[in-house]
Amino acid sequence: MIPSRQILTPEDLARFQESDVCKYLMDFINALNDSIIGVKTEDEIEDSDIIQGLLGLLEKIHQTNEDIKPLETKSRFGNPAYRDFYSRCQDMMPVWLADIVPVEHMEEVSKYVQESFGNGRRIDYGTGHELNFIAFLLCLHKLDIIKKDDFRALVIHVFYKYIKVMRGLQMSYWLEPAGSHGVWGLDDYHFLPFLFGAGQLRTHKYLRPKSIHNPEILDEFSKDYMYFECVRFVNSIKTGSIRWHSPMIDDISGAKSWEKVNVGLIKMFVAEVIGKLPIMQHFMFGTILPFTGGSMSKEFADEAEHEEHDGCDHPHVFAFGQEFPDCCGIKVPSAIAAAQAANENGVSSDARKTFARPIPFD
Repeated sequence: MIPSRQILTPEDLARFQESDVCKYLMDFINALNDSIIGVKTEDEIEDSDIIQGLLGLLEKIHQTNEDIKPLETKSRFGNPAYRDFYSRCQDMMPVWLADIVPVEHMEEVSKYVQESFGNGRRIDYGTGHELNFIAFLLCLHKLDIIKKDDFRALVIHVFYKYIKVMRGLQMSYWLEPAGSHGVWGLDDYHFLPFLFGAGQLRTHKYLRPKSIHNPEILDEFSKDYMYFECVRFVNSIKTGSIRWHSPMIDDISGAKSWEKVNVGLIKMFVAEVIGKLPIMQHFMFGTILPFTGGSMSKEFADEAEHEEHDGCDHPHVFAFGQEFPDCCGIKVPSAIAAAQAANENGVSSDARKTFARPIPFD
């Protein structure tokens, strides 16, 4: 079966948060986090057949990105060529997954993979899409395809490869941040690499959260720890002080230990991703990850998802009980696009601060 939306009202979300599937999801994320405590990104970890298969899948998606070039455009919003990429992946996904997913579960599992790489209509990406990739991995675990012994390689090799593939898509197609607030000052797109990255650092004897303010430490240790690589990437595309462009990262750096950061980010993920209706309204459920919201029929939900606002040329998706968006009022351009445009125009680092300033990072 094709998974469908079930969380459409605050009441649905409250039921989901108390459900078994929500517990499975958070238990899975916590188990992945526990598996990489004290583990460096470049540590030698043996890859099982399923890990190799997942890495092969991600490489095919990366190659599709390489094959479909972005269109020439002066806009800093999403590049239309992304829709060709999305359609190509959608067509090829059953073929790419043939050696990974049993045929009887292909339709259901492939939907989570497809939704992991952004929205083909809106050309955007956010934490909800990232959550779909975790849901895909959880499906494989529940089908007993991924074993618990695979968890360390699943994070260090597969999930980190997924982040690299997503960075490529963000750089190529200038994907817009999904929503107007990014990830509350962490990153315009991602949350979990910060969470897992803090897990890697939990037992480090010398590096502290405040180390992110030292450029030399970021350069030297970004290859070993996802958290430092994420901060380094954010610094590379945004100008000015990290206190200005990423206030949450700056606030977190004041924590006394990486354990406090790691535990705090898990709580923040529950509150700001799992607990937010505008994000979870898009999450889908089927037979492997079952949940029934009960608020309305699937047909009505699908109609709401594809409803077009009068006078606007793109569809809006919103949860019931949430105010209907002002038409195009929260469309957010890509900070990556701004940085690349500045570089192409030969704008100096000082001038780029003025160039990028209108982009909201709040």
